[in-house]
Order: sequence, then C-alpha cells, then structure tokens
Amino acid sequence: MIARTIRRGEVYLVDYALARGREIRKSRPCVVVSPDDLNARLGTVMIAPLTTGAHAYAFRVACRFAGRDGHVILDQLRSVDRSRLARRLGALTGSTLGRCLETLRAMFAA
Repeated sequence: MIARTIRRGEVYLVDYALARGREIRKSRPCVVVSPDDLNARLGTVMIAPLTTGAHAYAFRVACRFAGRDGHVILDQLRSVDRSRLARRLGALTGSTLGRCLETLRAMFAA
C-alpha cells in the first residue's frame, strides 16, 4: 500500500483483481482524479485507467505517458482502496489533467 500523500494527476500501477464483464482487467496504470483533500482524508481514491489500445470516444482523453500514446478512459472511473495502488509511475502533464477534468465536468453536467 502507498503510504505517501496521493495527489490528483499522479499515475499509479493499480491492481484490478476481480474485474467482471467489460471492466478493465489486470494491473494497469491509472490516474488519480479525486481531489487532494479527499485523497488525504479517505481510504479510497477515484481513478481512471490509462490504455494504449482503446479507440477514441467522447469520454476518453488522448494522452502521452511514459513515452507512449494512449487515452485516459474516463468512462471507466472507479473508486478503489489505497491498498490497490501498487507503485507510483509518475504524473500526467497539467494540460492533460486539465482536459480530463473538463471532460469529467461535461460528463456529469448533463
């Protein structure tokens, strides 16, 4: 489990054990989208998976992370226990995180 402070925009390797149906499977990089004040107070964090294999859709934000092009899959948001965060891999750029937050606003404003 990660003992350090978890911040919005950071990318962690997350264990997606026990996925069902069309849910994301296996361990994969995910970006933290929950606000820092919640991350500091709760035992869970809200994450969105990153992938290099997804097709572009309205709620998927193109990104480049660790030298690879891919997408942040905002239509697969999930709250997970902090113990699922295996290790920190880095962070999204400010502009990519900003596009993710704008997309989330649009998703939930409708």
